Amino acid sequence: MTTSSFATLALSPKMLENLTLLDYTEMTPIQASCLPVILEGRDLLAQAKTGSGKTAAFGIGLLNSLKSQDYCTQSLILCPTRELADQVAKELRRLARAIPNTKIVTLCGGTALGPQVSSLEQHQPHVVVGTPGRILKHLQKESLLLKNLQSLVLDEADRMLDMGFHDDIMEIIRKTPRKRQTLLFSATYPEEMQDISGAIQTNPTDIRIDTEHDSQRIKQTFYKISKSERTKTLVALLNHYTPESSVVFCNRKQQCQELADYLWQQGFHALALHGDLDQKQRDQVLLQFSNKSSSILVATDVAARGLDIKDLKAVINFELAHDPDIHIHRIGRTGRAGNKGLALSLFMENEQHKLEAIEEYQNIT
Repeated sequence: MTTSSFATLALSPKMLENLTLLDYTEMTPIQASCLPVILEGRDLLAQAKTGSGKTAAFGIGLLNSLKSQDYCTQSLILCPTRELADQVAKELRRLARAIPNTKIVTLCGGTALGPQVSSLEQHQPHVVVGTPGRILKHLQKESLLLKNLQSLVLDEADRMLDMGFHDDIMEIIRKTPRKRQTLLFSATYPEEMQDISGAIQTNPTDIRIDTEHDSQRIKQTFYKISKSERTKTLVALLNHYTPESSVVFCNRKQQCQELADYLWQQGFHALALHGDLDQKQRDQVLLQFSNKSSSILVATDVAARGLDIKDLKAVINFELAHDPDIHIHRIGRTGRAGNKGLALSLFMENEQHKLEAIEEYQNIT
């Protein structure tokens, strides 16, 4: 038995059996670092990239201590977007197969409030996964009760702060017991993260694991182009590499839609994902991309937040991101779970400073 085996942890026999059935044998670095802390009930502040296995890290820990015979909300997981909340809830349900009669619900905006209230009135769920705005609305209506909450998780906390959820998060926390376990997971470490940790956590264990960008898994190439060459270079790269699936990042919503339309005219099955789409349109785009009826997603950073695309073959930066950290977050969507990935970036002469900032950030030449 290796030290990274789940069997080395103080997990219930049923949980270990379910993990074996799910083919969870060896822990990822973030799981090996976080799970012992979580299982001891301590607070945690972890820098964990998307795709690192963090959902299972907190999910296994929370579910292992769950009392399924008590129908009250024992764990709350806050996520920045509906898509991420849905993905987290799906993973938790797989992990919860070891615990009979466990109720896990997703509470997010973009769907009717009434059916959610009716479900909560029948009996309170054991675990709630949701977005801050909708969770706060249920707390104000008293359809969701957190007086028995044991654990609070902020997943992608930095993104929630970026999206302006600070006040909602603090209001939610004021409605939770003071004695609770609080877990913060963040891809980056802005100063605001330290501030919110100081305000809501008690002596948290600080864990930082950088797993998003791995030069051995992600082949990264930069192409210097002129303004007039940008679109035709993109087409040439798509024709040359022919990735089964790719996300093309743009910095502006209008450019995102125009580029998707242009690629469609060139014979590519491309769809746009940006902030002007309503929830129904967004869901339709993501469905078409996930079932492979479309192979190219042209997206803005804000619209792509929270997306977890399985085995994405390529990320293409139609324009360089304004911040090197955003660049790392973009390319980290490919090359996950041991797979190889491709990251292609276009830049002009006047963007040289952005390239240098990225290289310095990644410590590459």
